[in-house]
Amino acid sequence: MCGIAGYIGKNQIDRKKIDILSRSMKNRGPDNFSYFHKVCNDNSNIYLFHSRLSIIDLEERSNQPFKIGNFVLIFNGEIYNYLELRNNLISEGYIFKTNSDTEVLLQYYIKYGKDCVQYFEGMWTFAILNTETNDIFLSRDRFGEKPLYIYEDNNGFYFFSETKYLKSILKNKIEINPLQIGNYLNNGYKSLNKKNQTFYKNILKIESGSNILINYKKELKKETFFNPKYQPNNKLSLQDCIEQVRALLIDSMKLRIRSDVPLAFCLSGGIDSSSLVSIASKKLNCEFKTFSILDSDERYNEKDNMDATVKDLSCKHEYIYLSHDDVISNLQKLINYHDAPVATISYYIQSLLYKEVSKQGFKVSISGTAADEIFTGYYDHFLFHLNQIKHSNHFKKNLEYWKKYIYNYVRNPLLKNPDSFIENPKFREHIYDKSELLENYLINIKKDNFFEKNFSEDILRNRMLNELFYETTPLILNEDDLNAMFFSIENRSPYLDKNLFEFSLQIPSEYLIQNGYGKYILRESMKNILNDHVRLDRRKRGFNASINSMINFNDNKIKEYLLDKNSKIFDYINLKKIEKLFYLDVIPNHYSKFLFSFINAKIFLDTEVI
Repeated sequence: MCGIAGYIGKNQIDRKKIDILSRSMKNRGPDNFSYFHKVCNDNSNIYLFHSRLSIIDLEERSNQPFKIGNFVLIFNGEIYNYLELRNNLISEGYIFKTNSDTEVLLQYYIKYGKDCVQYFEGMWTFAILNTETNDIFLSRDRFGEKPLYIYEDNNGFYFFSETKYLKSILKNKIEINPLQIGNYLNNGYKSLNKKNQTFYKNILKIESGSNILINYKKELKKETFFNPKYQPNNKLSLQDCIEQVRALLIDSMKLRIRSDVPLAFCLSGGIDSSSLVSIASKKLNCEFKTFSILDSDERYNEKDNMDATVKDLSCKHEYIYLSHDDVISNLQKLINYHDAPVATISYYIQSLLYKEVSKQGFKVSISGTAADEIFTGYYDHFLFHLNQIKHSNHFKKNLEYWKKYIYNYVRNPLLKNPDSFIENPKFREHIYDKSELLENYLINIKKDNFFEKNFSEDILRNRMLNELFYETTPLILNEDDLNAMFFSIENRSPYLDKNLFEFSLQIPSEYLIQNGYGKYILRESMKNILNDHVRLDRRKRGFNASINSMINFNDNKIKEYLLDKNSKIFDYINLKKIEKLFYLDVIPNHYSKFLFSFINAKIFLDTEVI
């Protein structure tokens, strides 16, 4: 993993600003910082900056910017199938100077132009400058695993992996985007990636699966190279699907354990990460260590499942325990690095996990991101599934299984009615959970209304694809990336494999949930690989924690800090109303989330006005 930044414009960037930029890029790339500068015929300037975290081919020869002929590359990410691609080119007579995926990427661009991305299995953002034409080609991977932002002003066009890179070289202060603050506080994390906006005005995200060509006049031409569609193959049997998912997931893992440095796994008690660890151990004979977070709150404690996996695999394992210690201080550091509020409690506790992973010397971690969105992992998926099969002979049986095995686990009252989406297929009030109630705590908030993209007439698949590309997964990937990079770790997500995902879009929806099991196909594909204690556990706790496990609201110093009336947060939130939540004996889940958002937004806003 690395950091990239670039500028095209009339100004030269002085050495002092470049030094500041290099320091801001160090977390993402501690092993090397270099840059390329060209003055064009019209006296405009092109800069390409790169900081390197060495994972593949650790030698200096693979440092960037990387040049072949008149092409210059800066690249953040991994091309997992680079060995196969490299061998293809060698068979055609190409001679390579390095053992890196960087050189393979650039050679494929030189050979195939913009279509090179169709050959890549991996995660990436990269920029390639043609020094003859002064055109720059930008690309972001299919799922948006790696970040890429753009900003334009009168002085030029900027692109960058993190907002702090822009701040390092920009003369003017960037303004806060109040609309995104409103979305965060009122609508919650699922609203943050509906559009390409950020917490700053005029800083925009490049959409996943996109290429952008920038010419020497700073004119942009954008195209999407990845357009997934649900196209069920009704000739597939349930057993066909199970066997194919098993084979494809193992193949994905083979690619993603390629590394010249040791591997760590983030292990929760759920089937997603436990399956990956079990494949790595039992099928690939991989050396690794697992790391888990533990919360004493029974709603989120999955120690029995974690223990079952560790015992089954006899793997090296580390538990990290949640405490009240240094929470505010830790959040301040994280928020400063994120240039944004931390999205949810999950990503605060995840940062504690990465801290320990880094402390023990690991530079690559593997996690189970997106299995929920690809194979059905949320409680509302059961109800969307019932809608989808309402005319099927299997409806009655599935309804009975839901009542018997799932109903008692569902905490959200909006999801207690199995007919919710049958009676009203457009019902979505549960997505921005309790947003109407939370409005009572807010002042003059601007926010976006809920909307979703139409991917498919299949109501379940449409919801899952919206989660994957606009709601849940983009948020997870963003927080994963920033938390990992804060500790100079590369995080990999094997479920986000092109072949695995595209096959999942052929699986008929009726197969996805069976016998009261969500992720039925994934569970069955892991038979005799994953231990049955985890594989057959229907309860979904999620990677989460209670606000009470983190913040001691009885601590007067903390209370005084959070309720400082001079804080900018009280331009958005009613102080007297939020104060009352501090005195609740038991904080309900929706208030727990809201208080975490309040604390993060306060820290973020106070930092930005200093």
